[in-house]
Amino acid sequence: MKKKLLSVLLTTAVLAGTLAGCGGSDAGGAAQSTETPAASDGGSEDAGSADAGSADAGSADAGSDAAAAGGDEGKVINIYSFNDELRTRITAVYPEIENTSDDGTVSTLNDGTEIHWIINPNQDGVYQDKLDEALMNQAGAAADDKVDLFAAELDYIVKYTDADADVAMPLADLGINSDSDLADQFAFTKTVASDVNGVQRASTWQACPGVLVYRRDIAKEVFGTDDPVEIGKKTADWATMKTTAEELKAKGYYAFSCYADTFRTYANNIAGPWVEAGSTTIKVDQKIIDWVNDSKEWMDAGYFDPTVTGQWNADWFTAMSSSAKVFAFLFPAWGIDTQMVPNWDGEEGAWAVTNAPLPYNWGGTYLVAATGTDNPTHVKEIIMALTGNQDNLTKVAKEYTEFTNAQTVMDAAANGTEFNSAFLGGQNPYGYFADSLSSIKMAPLSSYDQGCVELIQNAFGDYLQGQIDYDTAKANFETAIKERYPEITEIQWP
Repeated sequence: MKKKLLSVLLTTAVLAGTLAGCGGSDAGGAAQSTETPAASDGGSEDAGSADAGSADAGSADAGSDAAAAGGDEGKVINIYSFNDELRTRITAVYPEIENTSDDGTVSTLNDGTEIHWIINPNQDGVYQDKLDEALMNQAGAAADDKVDLFAAELDYIVKYTDADADVAMPLADLGINSDSDLADQFAFTKTVASDVNGVQRASTWQACPGVLVYRRDIAKEVFGTDDPVEIGKKTADWATMKTTAEELKAKGYYAFSCYADTFRTYANNIAGPWVEAGSTTIKVDQKIIDWVNDSKEWMDAGYFDPTVTGQWNADWFTAMSSSAKVFAFLFPAWGIDTQMVPNWDGEEGAWAVTNAPLPYNWGGTYLVAATGTDNPTHVKEIIMALTGNQDNLTKVAKEYTEFTNAQTVMDAAANGTEFNSAFLGGQNPYGYFADSLSSIKMAPLSSYDQGCVELIQNAFGDYLQGQIDYDTAKANFETAIKERYPEITEIQWP
């Protein structure tokens, strides 16, 4: 395994699969990561039960890793993640958790087993570096130090589900039948989580179609209405959005906080992967250059808040507050709950959602059982509780306004008043999520996506802020990407 990790995790042998977009119930090109509920009886499935469908909860001999555990579970479950979201969601749906320490680092199960939450930030590749180091040492690690379960974002999921990497257990080896136990999942989420042989190696609870989230008070002042249908007419496409931005500017408001807010609507509609399978060449798609050029035009026109220089920083969070002059943000469901809710300090019900200028998806977290885990039964239970149980996926949708990876649940949510959001002024946003999902084409993936996405924004962010010229931004990206990925030999520009 160590050799494979060296050759796959730390170099370039990765899958770059292209998923065709499709409408309808399987939303093939839409939202990102998502594993879904059990097939026929997902709704009645016990969240804490490892018995899902025909799978045997205690089947530790289903695969080599489970067999190595000898049927005996370890005393420590090590779960790696890049933020607190995964702990929050698992705690909400996994009934075996008895309590969690005040600092959130340790949860104790009813049987005395401890979950140790190991969290490192995604930014600058820190999380992947820490996770890769642990996986590299997996075979020789003491039982209580082994990685048991880890989170992986869509931007780099193919790096870990590559069969040659040998770090992600096939779900079948845990006793999970993807066809029956996860039958309600959106088809594209299974494809994304599978290796080139079609073996599913990860599962997710999320689907991530993007929408436009806007301030109701600003809409009323500028446009005379906060009705999502009427506002949607003003955000129908980028040409219309430009006119709307000019109206907002005339009243002292910004359309979006910064150029980074619009990036995913371009980047998640690229025609080809950043890096083709087996290649060492990065191909910058024309959509990325379109984003640079359009962002420069919008910056010069005053449609962005000039004090906000990117995402995930204090100025960006402040732009979500009641004192800000920012009209809208582009977010999937998870962004509303994890970013907007904690940073809004005004009255409840001040926001609403409508269609974005261009359909897009953003993010999604997959659960991956680590090869070599000594807790296959617990890991299976957790994966099924969060990604394969319709009752739990319904709960997550209601409590966190998440678009979950369950087709029947999301179909019901679009028409159910119990899914109305107080944060969104009583609006049910699921119809807009579903409409976006049906229109999205899933961008082709590579394991280099996170680095490319981060570093291209960093490089051209300096250009958009007037600190460097265009050619210097290109050169800086080329330098930074080769430092992040030394195996890259060439960058091709459109």
